[in-house]
Amino acid sequence: MIACAVLLALLAHTLVNARLLRKPPKTPKTQEASAVVLLPLRDEAQRVEPCLQSLLRLPPDIKLTILDDGSTDGTADLVKRIAGSRAELLTGKDLPPGWLGKPHACQQLADAGTETFLVFIDADVVLAPDAVDRAIAVMQADDIDLLSPYPHIETRSLGERLVQPLLQWSWLTFLPLRAMERSPRPSLAAAGGQFLVVRRAAYERSGGHAAVRDKVLEDIELARAVKRSGGRIALADGSDLASCRMYTSWHELSDGYSKSLWASFGSPAGAAAIVTLLLALYVAAPLTVLVGQWWGLAAYALGVAGRIVSARATGGRALPDALAQPVSVLLFAWLVVRSFARRGRTTWKGRPTWQP
Repeated sequence: MIACAVLLALLAHTLVNARLLRKPPKTPKTQEASAVVLLPLRDEAQRVEPCLQSLLRLPPDIKLTILDDGSTDGTADLVKRIAGSRAELLTGKDLPPGWLGKPHACQQLADAGTETFLVFIDADVVLAPDAVDRAIAVMQADDIDLLSPYPHIETRSLGERLVQPLLQWSWLTFLPLRAMERSPRPSLAAAGGQFLVVRRAAYERSGGHAAVRDKVLEDIELARAVKRSGGRIALADGSDLASCRMYTSWHELSDGYSKSLWASFGSPAGAAAIVTLLLALYVAAPLTVLVGQWWGLAAYALGVAGRIVSARATGGRALPDALAQPVSVLLFAWLVVRSFARRGRTTWKGRPTWQP
């Protein structure tokens, strides 16, 4: 019964967050400001074309800067063929000691211009033509220094549908959004690197990606650095601004989470505590119905309801996917264990993902 009370409180919190989640205006009114879209690429020839095509549909006053970070699969040639003179193509420098690959690429991109707003995106993101203007409108309206408009996460395979919706569900369920915005505590922060907009002044004041050079979750760490330097961060529903299919197979998904999921927790003990709580609430409590504890059915229904609320608030698929919430949490727990077990031994595109 205690589990039901906790789940009911979490559902109420999810409902409040869903109501408070920032929604970019349909018709943005922005002050005069320059913006640049920054795209780091490393061996992305097989997936980057939809992203590039979407960039060509952005307003012509938005600058496009792309960095080829040592690709060996023809990525640079593809960029030249599709983007042509519309985008500035940089060649990445050698990776210095103490840096991970993505922070180094992002820092080079940021250093290449002087625009007021820096828009970092990943190769698997497809932007709407008005995505940048609408995101900047949110920032200008509320004096936000770093905005993370979470894109619509495309899920096609069974593994993707089970795991990927937990991204939005987790922060809508457990993170108090307005408190995160107002609190100066760096630990109270969230961000997604797929689509991230930051004011240059705040970026430089925080130290930029140089300040998070050795962090595998450089997006969250950059948000924390902006907070430390006195900036304001926020999340928004970016489901109609951008779409993103992060992984296309279970193998890609499990490897992608394994390289970085461990860094989401302060320590193995913290991870164990959080995973144990999730398993108790969303798996063990519903399973009590099998031994005649009918409140287990209520626990299951509350867990499913939370997933439905988060999906509808962020443009995701609510049903039937939410019905598999216990399975999703079980898979998440397994991915956390796998990530800690492989920490320090994983690579991503030929580079280490951890600086000891």
